Amino acid sequence: MVLFFAALIVSSCSRKKDTFINRNFHAMGTKYNVLYNGNMALENGREAVDDAFTDNYWELLPVERMETTDDFMLPGQSKNSDFERAEEKAIKAVQTHGMNIKGRERNPQIDEAYLLLGKARYFDQRFIPAVEAFNYILYKYAASDKINEAKIWREKTNMRLENNELAIKNLKRLLRLENLEDQDLADATATLAQAYINIEAKDSALAQLAIAAAHTKKNKEKARYNYIRGQLYNEFGYKDSANMAFDKVIDLHRKVPRAYYINAHLAKAANFDLETGDVLAFQDYLTELEENRENRPFLDKIYYRIAEFHKQADRDSLAVVYYNKSLRASSGDKHLRALDYVTLGDMSFDKSEYKTAGAYYDSTLTNMVVDSKPYRTIKRKRENLDDVIYYESVAQVNDSILNLVNLSDADRVAVFETYIEKLKAEAELLKEQEELAQRKANAGIIAADNVASNRGVGNFATSAANPPGGAKSTFYFYNPNTVAYGKNEFLKIWGDRSLQDNWRLSSTRSNELTVQTNDLIVDASDEERYDPEFYISKIPSDQKVIDSIIKDRNYAYYQLGVIYKEKFQEYGLAKDKLKTLMANEPEDRLVLPTKYNLYKLYGRLDETNAAEQMKRDIITNYPDSRYAAILLNPKSEMSKDENSPESIYERTYASYEAQNFQEVIDQSDKYVLEFEGEPIVPKFEILKASAMGRLHGFEAYKEGVNYIALNYPNSEEGKRAQDIMKKVIPALADKEFKADSIGSKFNVLYQFDNANAEDVDAFIKTLKDEVSQIRYFDLSVSKDIYNNNTTFVVVHGLKSINGARGFADLLRERKANITRPYIAISSPNYEIVQRHKNLKDYLENQ
Repeated sequence: MVLFFAALIVSSCSRKKDTFINRNFHAMGTKYNVLYNGNMALENGREAVDDAFTDNYWELLPVERMETTDDFMLPGQSKNSDFERAEEKAIKAVQTHGMNIKGRERNPQIDEAYLLLGKARYFDQRFIPAVEAFNYILYKYAASDKINEAKIWREKTNMRLENNELAIKNLKRLLRLENLEDQDLADATATLAQAYINIEAKDSALAQLAIAAAHTKKNKEKARYNYIRGQLYNEFGYKDSANMAFDKVIDLHRKVPRAYYINAHLAKAANFDLETGDVLAFQDYLTELEENRENRPFLDKIYYRIAEFHKQADRDSLAVVYYNKSLRASSGDKHLRALDYVTLGDMSFDKSEYKTAGAYYDSTLTNMVVDSKPYRTIKRKRENLDDVIYYESVAQVNDSILNLVNLSDADRVAVFETYIEKLKAEAELLKEQEELAQRKANAGIIAADNVASNRGVGNFATSAANPPGGAKSTFYFYNPNTVAYGKNEFLKIWGDRSLQDNWRLSSTRSNELTVQTNDLIVDASDEERYDPEFYISKIPSDQKVIDSIIKDRNYAYYQLGVIYKEKFQEYGLAKDKLKTLMANEPEDRLVLPTKYNLYKLYGRLDETNAAEQMKRDIITNYPDSRYAAILLNPKSEMSKDENSPESIYERTYASYEAQNFQEVIDQSDKYVLEFEGEPIVPKFEILKASAMGRLHGFEAYKEGVNYIALNYPNSEEGKRAQDIMKKVIPALADKEFKADSIGSKFNVLYQFDNANAEDVDAFIKTLKDEVSQIRYFDLSVSKDIYNNNTTFVVVHGLKSINGARGFADLLRERKANITRPYIAISSPNYEIVQRHKNLKDYLENQ
């Protein structure tokens, strides 16, 4: 009997016999052993993929929670051990239990093995092998009950391979020809919806997502599909339909992860209309979300939504409070932090708090993807803000000084007496704080002594006030009395300063009067500090000094008007700055460009009458100006006008390239005065510095670059000049000649002093004809200006110093008989000669 059952088992293990026992033996082994374990591994892997994916609710959610990467995988490698195990089980099922007899598979579970194989490869992001597995099912198992599922998964994989059109075509045919039910229908329509989204046919995706949400058996998918529908409706501007979709997510409540539930609430709240909605009920609704303990992990988003509500209702102070609450409650959502910071920055900017706005923008950048388009936008805005901060500081400081200049003696005394009272109040407060700190310190010492005495462990106070180890120390920060005194003295001398770089600079504080006075009292005695006459004596009285302050103030206002207009499109702010400038009676050079900019601003702000008046003013009072020409002929674009700064700069630059350096210097001086106050001026300055360097040498170039760095610090050219001063100038300062033996390129120079251009050009023509006949070197000829009196004709491309001399001697013997004196020099030394204009030194060293 035992032998009979053993023989039966052995015979049933055979995969070559098509019998009832054999088929069912292998089918059961496949289903309940190999595939069961494989599917368990697949589900574990899918859960890991799901957990690793973080939804970004600020953007349109993908239909499927899976993040694809571009990591390259070698054959046999896997990103996830669970998927590797699932694939191994699928392969084992085919190899161990497959019953391919006479070209037909007799094990009804093998099609599911191939389906498992394809899914494992799909989630492991090996999409081409996954397609092969699904295609094999369609080719080999056409009668399988899993055929429709295999078709759906194949199109999911095609979509991942960016074959969206093919996936749409095949899925539409499947939906048309097959009567799919429940989960298969949900999977097919969800995949079709994602394909439509991928090709930007989002309206078509809406219908498919509705079908998928209605037929899926999984609440997570139902919530996700409805949430995406809400997002799409919002993109199309259908807020009511979007809210209905979000309500379907909210109705699922505890049946789905709370992230869907909360974000649906917040998305619906974002659609609230202040004009038509019940504001009080909505405010209660937001408060309920805030106070619900279950929502604590999402408080950062809830606070942000409340802040947005208050901002839209023009309750800016409450909005600021909640934006800051959102930042403090942040759960690591960098996008949300960036939104909080950039909004606070914009609000500070609108209130003209430019330093604060700059700090917020700095924090925004740290929470954004580097080099993304939004990052570059904020970075450019932050860089532009440097100019605003600088010129606003100049305007505020100088306005404050001029206000004091214009006050009567009695009013000055009153102003500074008020300021001194404030100083005394602050000093009194600091004294009280110091005394309080001293009392607390003494109480701590007494308490410590009592504790030490009771425990019998010696003087505990000494160890508490000194570093570990027991040795008595005089280190400043171990003594609370000296720390308190130091704080008091710092505040007394420097005032309340922010913790930041360059904290000593007066420009780091905002109070206008404090800007002037805090720096004055640094070295003042107590008697002077509380004497109004001390401050009054510091008010400038020399008219030249006052005129200089007025000039700097006016220029700052002009620059602010241009910056707000051109860089920030803040036309209202720009108009206010320029009108203030005109009220201050600026110097003549600023009047016309200011009027023209005001004309442009009035047009932008639809102030037609004001624009027309300004136009008539310019045409009537400045008929010969280029601005009048532009206004009389608007179709001549300024950038293409031959009299525009840009066109003139291009012509001047062309002169520079033609080595007409003296002409460039003269023209630059002229146009710097003509276009003073316009952004083109630093360009002329740096062009002039380069021409000065080429004509007069290193020291002239250094002086020109330093002038630009000091006088145009906030322009692009000024920043570049600062960089040159730090990095390039030290390297160029070296004028030590190098040994000829270490050079790799050498030149022959022919020097012309006070020669006319025709003679030089004739020599160059002859030299080029001779050089062109020499085939064994790659030689070239150039004309280089040395200074106003000297020109070099240079042969480049020789390989040694002796070769350069031999080449020059060879030219003497040829038919052209070039007998002019020559200088053989290495390329590095020639650069030094041109840079430092020290040819005489070089020749003396030879």
